[in-house]
Amino acid sequence: MKDQLRQHIQLLPDSPGVYRFYNAENVLIYVGKAKSIRKRVSSYFNKIEGVNRKTLRLVSEIERIEYTVSGTEFDALLLENNLIKQNQPKYNILLKDDKTFPYICILKEPFPRVIYTRKYLPEQGEYFGPYSSVVAMKNILELARKLYTIRTCHLQLTPNNIEQKKFKVCLEFHIGNCKGPCEGLQNEADYLKDIDQIRSILKGQVSIVEKYFSGQMNVAASAMQFEKAQFFKEKLDYLERFQTKSLVVNRDITDVDVITLISSAEYSYINYMVIREGAIIYSKSMELKKKLEETDDELVSLALLEMQEQSRSGNRTVYSNIPINLLPEGTENIIPKIGDKRKLVLLSQKNAMELQRERELLRAEKKSKKNEVLGILQKDMQLPTLPDVIECFDNSNFQGTTPVASMVRFVNGKPDKKGYRHFNIKTVEGPNDFASMKEIVYRRYFRLVHEDLPLPDLILIDGGKGQLSSACEALKELDLYGKIPIAGIAKKLEEIYYPEDSLPLMINKRSPGLKLLQFVRDEAHRFAITFHRQKRSKTFLKTEIEELKGVGKATTEKLLRHFKSLKKIKEASQEELEAVVGKSKAAIIKAIKNPAE
Repeated sequence: MKDQLRQHIQLLPDSPGVYRFYNAENVLIYVGKAKSIRKRVSSYFNKIEGVNRKTLRLVSEIERIEYTVSGTEFDALLLENNLIKQNQPKYNILLKDDKTFPYICILKEPFPRVIYTRKYLPEQGEYFGPYSSVVAMKNILELARKLYTIRTCHLQLTPNNIEQKKFKVCLEFHIGNCKGPCEGLQNEADYLKDIDQIRSILKGQVSIVEKYFSGQMNVAASAMQFEKAQFFKEKLDYLERFQTKSLVVNRDITDVDVITLISSAEYSYINYMVIREGAIIYSKSMELKKKLEETDDELVSLALLEMQEQSRSGNRTVYSNIPINLLPEGTENIIPKIGDKRKLVLLSQKNAMELQRERELLRAEKKSKKNEVLGILQKDMQLPTLPDVIECFDNSNFQGTTPVASMVRFVNGKPDKKGYRHFNIKTVEGPNDFASMKEIVYRRYFRLVHEDLPLPDLILIDGGKGQLSSACEALKELDLYGKIPIAGIAKKLEEIYYPEDSLPLMINKRSPGLKLLQFVRDEAHRFAITFHRQKRSKTFLKTEIEELKGVGKATTEKLLRHFKSLKKIKEASQEELEAVVGKSKAAIIKAIKNPAE
């Protein structure tokens, strides 16, 4: 660990809060919360044994540490959640969701309409939801429209428009679905009473509506108004039928959140439900891929915070299958053991396990397909083992200038872009592809051997016999020749060359194995060409700037560090250039003409 970093850790506060790790490029790579910032940050650097490789990689990238002290550990959780969503650091679990769930909205307008929408615009009205199921949302909306006569038209029912008789009743009035407020046949106060009842249904407070209909039915029956009593009885029956379909447990269980977690080595599966009067009004399951060494408690605390925010739940009771330590003040966590509360937790667990089963089947199916292609490739190339890890090398130069090389890594038939590598040629002068290939292959596997990292199952060289022979020389010097299968692939006829084999192998052009090799080779070529272009343009840029009288190497480096490209330097204003290199040099830089002009 760097001395400067070690000294900084000793100065960190022994208080709850959030810490942030930055890499050499000043990019935020991890956000964490802690009861004691100093102890938690120190643990990353003190623990070596038993720490997984991802955590070790994170620690190796840390160049700078920042922190924010909070009042409580729960406040730290809130801040951590916000920072993760804003910055999306690469080592944090991201609870992101691309889906837009529907809402039911009571619009802010005279004689309000009740609509469903996927846009959440609070200024337009009062929103309920989001609903994780479109079917459930439509059922609730249908219930509201069956029980009450609310309008569905888009007319502007202002008092002035109604008074001036601008509108006529439509078919909805004639079939009994609307009372005709557009012609003044229903006043707004009466209409808003129905809206209040609908609001109670949307909040899940069905018992309030049930009591209202029951009371109205009894009043009508007492007054010998049997037709009116029958009208309310039909409404009550319809409401009870709806409840029978939606009720899952005891109606006395209300204003409760349920969250359960099922965990495996790499993934966690979470189900979250909001319960109102014994019915599920919101339910969502999600899969989390573990990034570092997150505990179940950390995962469920973060997920609960996010889910409550998404569902807009303010419930102060949370049922779960594991203890939740970080909760807002006044919130109670219960792990039910028996009865209807336990049934709810088991139902939530069942949903989490169903998601786990579904995702694991999908992964197994994908893996099976990949293994099938890798199996075909193993058979085509007569390899001793399945080529799970393939590394392919290619080099590039332009008329002998700025020679570079690349290596791409494929794992289980898929690009592992974190494993891609660029190489600047260091020991070879001039356009010598063979010597360049030997250098990069030697450097790559010298490092893997000395760092005791796993070797690939197949090395692929983009080129024919010459490049392949050079790569083999590198392997011989490292005593790896014969221990890793290696082959060259030539572009013209897609021939596969083996060391010490005079005749190339011709794989069937339709073989999925050959198609995978071509994809790997083309990706290595693309990666090398991209790097070469970047380097060539940078070299050209330096040359063009340094040729200007009065501009030296130091000035060029300053400009490159600040503006990153020639285009941005040329587009910069006089003031921007002066801020970086001073007034006199800025005037010289402005003399560079864009070739496209």
